[in-house]
Amino acid sequence: MHLPPDWGTFGTLLVSFLIFWVIFRRLFFDPFLRLLGDRENRLRSLNEETERLIREQKALLEGREHELAEVRREALSRRDQERRQAEERIEAMLAGVRSETHDALEKVRAEVEAEIAAAEQQIDQLARVLARELAAKVLERPLSARALQTDHQAPA
Repeated sequence: MHLPPDWGTFGTLLVSFLIFWVIFRRLFFDPFLRLLGDRENRLRSLNEETERLIREQKALLEGREHELAEVRREALSRRDQERRQAEERIEAMLAGVRSETHDALEKVRAEVEAEIAAAEQQIDQLARVLARELAAKVLERPLSARALQTDHQAPA
């Protein structure tokens, strides 16, 4: 059995479909598609912004790390320089103290040698006096002036 198409009903269905299509497209499909497009554009722009911010952050971190490394190098260099300067000052102070100590030691040594020479002279004079007195006691007579002069010339 073959049913012929009813062109009136088919035309009515086709016209009503097109009317509903236009109405739904304007009320639902276009706003929904626009909403999806806007959302996609917004997400794309946010994604690009996020990537740009991440690149900027990486660049800033690298710059900060570079600056930090430079500051550390400068601090180490300054610390080494100050340490060397302190060592040089200490060495200069030690050299000064050594020089002063050496000078003081030489001065004390000269004073001791002078005191020793003076003590030796006093001992020599005392020995002559004691020798004369001893000779006078042994000989049981006073010594002559000539013997006294010989005693004075002997040490020279």
